[in-house]
Amino acid sequence: MSDLVKEFNDYRSKMNDKLLADNNKIVKRIFNLDTNAYAEGALDVKTKELLGLVASTVLRCDDCVKYHLENCYKEGISKEEMMEAMGIATLVGGTIVIPHLRRAYEFWEALETPNH
Repeated sequence: MSDLVKEFNDYRSKMNDKLLADNNKIVKRIFNLDTNAYAEGALDVKTKELLGLVASTVLRCDDCVKYHLENCYKEGISKEEMMEAMGIATLVGGTIVIPHLRRAYEFWEALETPNH
């Protein structure tokens, strides 16, 4: 696994565990809602992950972009599909999202590294 991907996942997991252990009902409900929103429904998981990726890019949340990139990768979305979605995100978000596009591309390459 790439160091970039491992570092992101380790930190995210550690902090999610701490947040959920704090036993805040609102935080737990938001986490649950987020999980359920991306489950199979009228839209398939791939489509929902691409929607999450585009929205996260437009909102300029690098952690969210990485999260959705990894889920897209695990769902079998191709680099071409991901880049087409990122093209839409860049069109909608404007040139201010180009730095996020760069980091997203770097993270996708890390996901494609052997042993990931």
